[in-house]
Amino acid sequence: MLENKIAIVTGASRGIGRQIALTLAKEGAAVIVNYNGSMQRAQETVNAIQEAGGQAEAIQCDVSDFNGCKEFIDGVIKKYKKIDILVNNAGITRDNLLMKMSEEDFDAVLNTNLKGAFNCIKHVSRQMLRQKSGRIINISSVSGVMGNAGQANYSASKAGVIGLTKAAARELASRGITVNAIAPGFVNTEMTAVLSDSVKEAATAQIPLKRFGEAQEIADMAAFLASEKAAYITGQVISVDGGMAM
Repeated sequence: MLENKIAIVTGASRGIGRQIALTLAKEGAAVIVNYNGSMQRAQETVNAIQEAGGQAEAIQCDVSDFNGCKEFIDGVIKKYKKIDILVNNAGITRDNLLMKMSEEDFDAVLNTNLKGAFNCIKHVSRQMLRQKSGRIINISSVSGVMGNAGQANYSASKAGVIGLTKAAARELASRGITVNAIAPGFVNTEMTAVLSDSVKEAATAQIPLKRFGEAQEIADMAAFLASEKAAYITGQVISVDGGMAM
């Protein structure tokens, strides 16, 4: 489905990003596994793709760094001559109540989750405009749709990603580039594994389907949006949240 496509997945060393990278590779894309901190974990993702017969390489970049992001994407274009798919998945949390949240924690989350997505879209869009094709998929969150107590920074960043998605979709559509967002709910990853049983139970009670999602369910939606089957879908926010934000 994605044969001969070049895909960048940011924050792909673990969790949802790793699963998206594995799934795009399984569909035939060559995947750039972006990471910021853990080279070992990123390489494990690459190894898993290669062992399954796919093509991938790991490249370090802090997406919140505007110039570093440009160098990263320029390097990919120089090597592969094109970029067909960009998945803006890189994200961090620094949870706290609004009254207790530090300026540093607010800025760090906005810089990675929202500015990082802007940086990548800006630097990728020129190449996609030249190609007159491309798929940009931004990972938002149910927190950006509904808000979530204790996550003012995270909710703001993910709501911002939704606005960025719609603005970019309008700007790029005339050149055949689609821009969509996925808003996952609670998903079984390392990020949610640390939650207490009581928090998990309270969260599950809010979900009509009465369970957490799986990373593969998010990855399958990303693969669909990256494919030709989604060529007439742009500017949309697709919730994969078990009905939580309906």
